[in-house]
Amino acid sequence: MAKLKTKKGVAKRFKLTKTGKVKYRAGGKGHLGTSKEPERLRRLRRPGILKGSKEVKYLKRMLPYG
Repeated sequence: MAKLKTKKGVAKRFKLTKTGKVKYRAGGKGHLGTSKEPERLRRLRRPGILKGSKEVKYLKRMLPYG
């Protein structure tokens, strides 16, 4: 059987944790940081865990080998 291909755009944006949850980095921190509140920038620094089984199932299919 052929190897499964990983969607590289998804691999750059999402990671799978050891327990199988999908971790991502919040958008909106790339530029124009001076006009954003410091609390907001600190909040954007933390990784998020994706909730919602439909999206998680869809992304796990695109990341076949974790």
